[in-house]
Amino acid sequence: MRDRPAGETRAADVLHRMRVDIISCVLKPGAKLRFEGLRDMYAVSFSTLREALSRLVAEGLVVAEDQRGFVVAPVSMADLNDLTYVRVLVERECLGLAIKHGNDDWEADIIGAFHRMDRLQDRLGSNYYLSGEWGKLHGDFHFSLVAACGSPNLLEIRQKLFERAHRYRRMSSQFRPKWRAKDVEHKMIMDSVIARDTAKAQELIERHIRETTENVIKHAGHLFDATDEAPRTRADHVAAE
Repeated sequence: MRDRPAGETRAADVLHRMRVDIISCVLKPGAKLRFEGLRDMYAVSFSTLREALSRLVAEGLVVAEDQRGFVVAPVSMADLNDLTYVRVLVERECLGLAIKHGNDDWEADIIGAFHRMDRLQDRLGSNYYLSGEWGKLHGDFHFSLVAACGSPNLLEIRQKLFERAHRYRRMSSQFRPKWRAKDVEHKMIMDSVIARDTAKAQELIERHIRETTENVIKHAGHLFDATDEAPRTRADHVAAE
Protein backbone atom coordinates (compact mmCIF):
# COMPACT_ATOMS: atom_id res chain seq x y z
CA MET A 1 0.00 0.00 0.00
CA ARG A 2 1.29 3.47 -0.91
CA ASP A 3 2.39 5.58 2.06
CA ARG A 4 0.63 8.91 2.47
CA PRO A 5 2.71 12.05 1.81
CA ALA A 6 4.12 13.67 4.93
CA GLY A 7 1.93 16.77 4.51
CA GLU A 8 -1.21 14.67 4.26
CA THR A 9 -0.20 12.71 7.36
CA ARG A 10 0.38 15.91 9.35
CA ALA A 11 -2.99 17.30 8.24
CA ALA A 12 -4.79 14.13 9.33
CA ASP A 13 -2.93 14.12 12.63
CA VAL A 14 -3.73 17.73 13.55
CA LEU A 15 -7.37 17.23 12.50
CA HIS A 16 -7.61 14.24 14.84
CA ARG A 17 -5.90 16.07 17.72
CA MET A 18 -8.07 19.16 17.38
CA ARG A 19 -11.23 17.05 17.15
CA VAL A 20 -10.29 15.19 20.35
CA ASP A 21 -9.43 18.46 22.13
CA ILE A 22 -12.81 19.96 21.21
CA ILE A 23 -14.82 16.86 22.10
CA SER A 24 -13.02 16.49 25.45
CA CYS A 25 -13.42 20.25 26.15
CA VAL A 26 -9.69 20.98 26.27
CA LEU A 27 -10.70 23.65 23.76
CA LYS A 28 -13.82 24.95 25.44
CA PRO A 29 -17.12 25.81 23.73
CA GLY A 30 -17.05 29.35 22.40
CA ALA A 31 -13.23 29.69 22.61
CA LYS A 32 -11.66 31.79 19.85
CA LEU A 33 -9.25 29.78 17.69
CA ARG A 34 -6.48 32.18 16.71
CA PHE A 35 -3.94 30.90 14.20
CA GLU A 36 -0.87 32.05 16.13
CA GLY A 37 -1.87 30.22 19.29
CA LEU A 38 -2.95 27.10 17.38
CA ARG A 39 0.31 27.03 15.44
CA ASP A 40 2.28 26.94 18.71
CA MET A 41 -0.11 24.44 20.28
CA TYR A 42 -0.08 21.92 17.40
CA ALA A 43 3.27 22.78 15.73
CA VAL A 44 1.92 22.93 12.17
CA SER A 45 1.67 25.54 9.42
CA PHE A 46 -1.18 28.00 8.91
CA SER A 47 -2.28 26.19 5.75
CA THR A 48 -2.54 22.88 7.63
CA LEU A 49 -4.52 24.57 10.41
CA ARG A 50 -6.89 26.19 7.93
CA GLU A 51 -7.54 22.82 6.27
CA ALA A 52 -8.24 21.19 9.66
CA LEU A 53 -10.51 24.04 10.77
CA SER A 54 -12.48 23.85 7.51
CA ARG A 55 -13.06 20.14 8.10
CA LEU A 56 -14.16 20.80 11.69
CA VAL A 57 -16.59 23.46 10.46
CA ALA A 58 -18.14 20.81 8.19
CA GLU A 59 -18.43 18.50 11.20
CA GLY A 60 -20.20 21.14 13.29
CA LEU A 61 -17.46 21.34 15.91
CA VAL A 62 -16.11 24.74 14.81
CA VAL A 63 -17.93 27.86 13.59
CA ALA A 64 -16.46 30.21 10.96
CA GLU A 65 -17.30 33.82 11.77
CA ASP A 66 -17.34 36.32 8.90
CA GLN A 67 -14.12 38.36 8.98
CA ARG A 68 -13.46 37.24 12.57
CA GLY A 69 -11.88 33.82 12.21
CA PHE A 70 -12.97 30.63 13.92
CA VAL A 71 -14.46 29.69 17.29
CA VAL A 72 -15.20 26.36 18.94
CA ALA A 73 -18.90 25.63 18.39
CA PRO A 74 -20.88 26.91 21.39
CA VAL A 75 -23.19 24.77 23.52
CA SER A 76 -26.76 25.52 24.52
CA MET A 77 -29.84 23.85 25.94
CA ALA A 78 -31.58 24.21 22.58
CA ASP A 79 -28.68 22.51 20.77
CA LEU A 80 -28.55 19.67 23.32
CA ASN A 81 -32.28 19.00 23.05
CA ASP A 82 -32.19 19.10 19.24
CA LEU A 83 -29.09 16.91 19.20
CA THR A 84 -30.86 14.39 21.43
CA TYR A 85 -33.92 14.36 19.17
CA VAL A 86 -31.85 13.68 16.05
CA ARG A 87 -29.63 11.12 17.80
CA VAL A 88 -32.67 9.12 18.87
CA LEU A 89 -33.96 9.02 15.28
CA VAL A 90 -30.60 7.99 13.83
CA GLU A 91 -29.63 5.48 16.54
CA ARG A 92 -32.99 3.72 16.34
CA GLU A 93 -32.71 3.42 12.56
CA CYS A 94 -29.08 2.22 12.67
CA LEU A 95 -29.87 -0.31 15.37
CA GLY A 96 -32.90 -1.70 13.55
CA LEU A 97 -30.90 -2.16 10.34
CA ALA A 98 -27.96 -3.74 12.19
CA ILE A 99 -30.23 -6.27 13.89
CA LYS A 100 -31.74 -7.09 10.50
CA HIS A 101 -28.42 -7.52 8.68
CA GLY A 102 -25.92 -8.51 11.40
CA ASN A 103 -24.29 -11.94 11.45
CA ASP A 104 -22.48 -14.08 14.05
CA ASP A 105 -19.23 -12.11 13.68
CA TRP A 106 -21.14 -8.90 14.41
CA GLU A 107 -22.57 -10.42 17.58
CA ALA A 108 -19.10 -11.56 18.66
CA ASP A 109 -17.74 -8.04 18.11
CA ILE A 110 -20.47 -6.60 20.35
CA ILE A 111 -19.72 -9.09 23.12
CA GLY A 112 -15.98 -8.39 22.86
CA ALA A 113 -16.47 -4.61 22.93
CA PHE A 114 -18.71 -4.88 26.00
CA HIS A 115 -16.22 -7.16 27.75
CA ARG A 116 -13.30 -4.76 27.21
CA MET A 117 -15.33 -1.77 28.43
CA ASP A 118 -16.73 -3.64 31.43
CA ARG A 119 -13.37 -5.04 32.56
CA LEU A 120 -11.72 -1.62 32.37
CA GLN A 121 -14.58 -0.09 34.33
CA ASP A 122 -14.04 -2.68 37.07
CA ARG A 123 -10.33 -1.83 37.22
CA LEU A 124 -10.86 1.93 37.28
CA GLY A 125 -13.49 1.96 40.01
CA SER A 126 -16.10 4.65 40.64
CA ASN A 127 -14.33 7.39 38.64
CA TYR A 128 -14.16 5.31 35.45
CA TYR A 129 -16.10 7.93 33.48
CA LEU A 130 -13.20 10.41 33.78
CA SER A 131 -10.87 8.05 31.89
CA GLY A 132 -10.13 8.81 28.26
CA GLU A 133 -9.43 5.13 27.67
CA TRP A 134 -12.84 4.14 29.03
CA GLY A 135 -14.44 6.86 26.90
CA LYS A 136 -12.89 5.33 23.79
CA LEU A 137 -14.06 1.82 24.71
CA HIS A 138 -17.51 3.21 25.46
CA GLY A 139 -17.62 4.71 21.98
CA ASP A 140 -16.36 1.44 20.49
CA PHE A 141 -19.14 -0.49 22.24
CA HIS A 142 -21.87 1.80 20.99
CA PHE A 143 -20.45 1.67 17.46
CA SER A 144 -20.32 -2.14 17.57
CA LEU A 145 -24.07 -2.23 18.16
CA VAL A 146 -24.80 -0.49 14.84
CA ALA A 147 -21.75 -1.51 12.79
CA ALA A 148 -23.77 -3.97 10.66
CA CYS A 149 -26.43 -1.47 9.61
CA GLY A 150 -25.10 -1.53 6.04
CA SER A 151 -25.12 2.22 5.38
CA PRO A 152 -21.74 3.99 5.53
CA ASN A 153 -23.42 7.38 5.15
CA LEU A 154 -25.80 6.74 8.02
CA LEU A 155 -22.92 5.52 10.20
CA GLU A 156 -20.93 8.67 9.39
CA ILE A 157 -23.84 10.90 10.42
CA ARG A 158 -24.34 8.84 13.57
CA GLN A 159 -20.65 9.12 14.54
CA LYS A 160 -20.62 12.90 14.18
CA LEU A 161 -23.71 13.17 16.40
CA PHE A 162 -22.15 10.84 18.98
CA GLU A 163 -18.99 12.97 19.14
CA ARG A 164 -20.97 16.18 19.51
CA ALA A 165 -22.94 14.63 22.36
CA HIS A 166 -19.69 13.59 24.05
CA ARG A 167 -18.83 17.27 24.57
CA TYR A 168 -21.91 17.67 26.72
CA ARG A 169 -21.20 14.49 28.66
CA ARG A 170 -17.65 15.65 29.26
CA MET A 171 -18.82 19.04 30.53
CA SER A 172 -21.15 17.43 33.05
CA SER A 173 -18.67 14.80 34.29
CA GLN A 174 -16.81 17.24 36.54
CA PHE A 175 -20.01 18.06 38.45
CA ARG A 176 -21.54 14.60 38.90
CA PRO A 177 -21.17 13.05 42.36
CA LYS A 178 -21.48 9.67 40.64
CA TRP A 179 -22.74 8.19 37.39
CA ARG A 180 -25.74 5.93 37.11
CA ALA A 181 -25.17 2.20 36.68
CA LYS A 182 -24.41 2.33 32.99
CA ASP A 183 -22.93 -1.16 32.98
CA VAL A 184 -26.40 -2.55 33.68
CA GLU A 185 -27.92 -0.42 30.92
CA HIS A 186 -25.23 -1.42 28.45
CA LYS A 187 -25.72 -5.13 29.19
CA MET A 188 -29.49 -4.83 28.77
CA ILE A 189 -29.00 -3.15 25.40
CA MET A 190 -26.44 -5.77 24.32
CA ASP A 191 -28.68 -8.66 25.39
CA SER A 192 -31.71 -7.30 23.52
CA VAL A 193 -29.65 -6.70 20.36
CA ILE A 194 -28.17 -10.20 20.37
CA ALA A 195 -31.63 -11.64 21.04
CA ARG A 196 -32.74 -9.76 17.88
CA ASP A 197 -35.51 -8.04 19.84
CA THR A 198 -35.64 -4.90 17.71
CA ALA A 199 -38.45 -3.14 19.54
CA LYS A 200 -36.87 -3.62 22.97
CA ALA A 201 -33.38 -2.69 21.75
CA GLN A 202 -34.66 0.52 20.16
CA GLU A 203 -36.63 1.39 23.30
CA LEU A 204 -33.56 0.84 25.49
CA ILE A 205 -31.18 2.86 23.31
CA GLU A 206 -33.65 5.75 23.20
CA ARG A 207 -34.03 5.69 26.98
CA HIS A 208 -30.24 5.51 27.35
CA ILE A 209 -29.76 8.62 25.21
CA ARG A 210 -32.58 10.60 26.82
CA GLU A 211 -31.52 9.78 30.38
CA THR A 212 -27.97 10.85 29.54
CA THR A 213 -29.34 14.19 28.30
CA GLU A 214 -31.40 14.60 31.48
CA ASN A 215 -28.29 14.02 33.58
CA VAL A 216 -26.26 16.53 31.54
CA ILE A 217 -28.96 19.17 32.08
CA LYS A 218 -29.18 18.34 35.79
CA HIS A 219 -25.45 18.52 36.47
CA ALA A 220 -24.14 20.95 33.84
CA GLY A 221 -27.12 22.98 32.70
CA HIS A 222 -25.80 25.98 34.61
CA LEU A 223 -22.79 26.09 32.27
CA PHE A 224 -24.73 26.60 29.06
CA ASP A 225 -25.55 30.25 29.62
CA ALA A 226 -22.22 31.05 31.28
CA THR A 227 -19.72 29.37 28.97
CA ASP A 228 -17.84 32.60 28.32
CA GLU A 229 -17.44 33.26 32.03
CA ALA A 230 -16.11 29.79 32.87
CA PRO A 231 -12.57 29.62 34.34
CA ARG A 232 -9.99 29.57 31.54
CA THR A 233 -7.43 26.80 31.29
CA ARG A 234 -3.96 26.96 29.78
CA ALA A 235 -5.38 25.64 26.52
CA ASP A 236 -7.88 28.53 26.45
CA HIS A 237 -5.09 31.07 26.81
CA VAL A 238 -2.99 29.37 24.12
CA ALA A 239 -5.89 29.27 21.69
CA ALA A 240 -6.66 32.94 22.28
CA GLU A 241 -3.10 34.28 22.00
